[in-house]
Amino acid sequence: MQYQIIPVTPYQQNCSLISCPQTAVSAFVDPGGDIDRLVDALQKSATNLQKILLTHGHLDHVGAARLLADRFGVPIIGPHSADAYWLQALGQQAQMFGFEDLAPFLPDQWLNDGDTVQVGEQVLSVLHTPGHTPGHVVFYHRENQLAFVGDVLFQSSIGRTDFPGGDYDTLIHSIKHKLLPLGDDVSFVPGHGPMSTFGKERLHNPFLK
Repeated sequence: MQYQIIPVTPYQQNCSLISCPQTAVSAFVDPGGDIDRLVDALQKSATNLQKILLTHGHLDHVGAARLLADRFGVPIIGPHSADAYWLQALGQQAQMFGFEDLAPFLPDQWLNDGDTVQVGEQVLSVLHTPGHTPGHVVFYHRENQLAFVGDVLFQSSIGRTDFPGGDYDTLIHSIKHKLLPLGDDVSFVPGHGPMSTFGKERLHNPFLK
């Protein structure tokens, strides 16, 4: 599997374009905005967009999802249905954070723990990882030892838990019981900031001591 990280909007959240080299199809993970920039990256990749994957329902990670889905005629997959209220409140989120008005939407498919999602011949395992939001999911590509973790875990930090539905103890449990057992060598793409590995965070992240 190939991937490209594309920081978008003034919040510089990481949107990932993942692709299958065998089939030349791709998917966006958490397209939070800057749709022209994302379309340009897609065109340069010389792949056909197959689907859009969402880790959670916060505006800065879903802001361009509906526009991309409509433009390319592809489904929106994820997150877990416990984040439905976040997606239904996108208008209020936009007002709160100073984004352009955004119509609410629901995905074409909700995800559950243990599901798999395919991008061409590439298989991503789905882990339900509540805490930042109740419906947050993580996408894990076992062959590449790579996880797309949204706002669950960052380099030397963790996701916020002060938004509605967030819970600190639940988030720590998700990290320690869902992510770290995948192995120290697993690299992860966070929702914001640089990549890291689960091993480095297990040893050095102050929130995991």
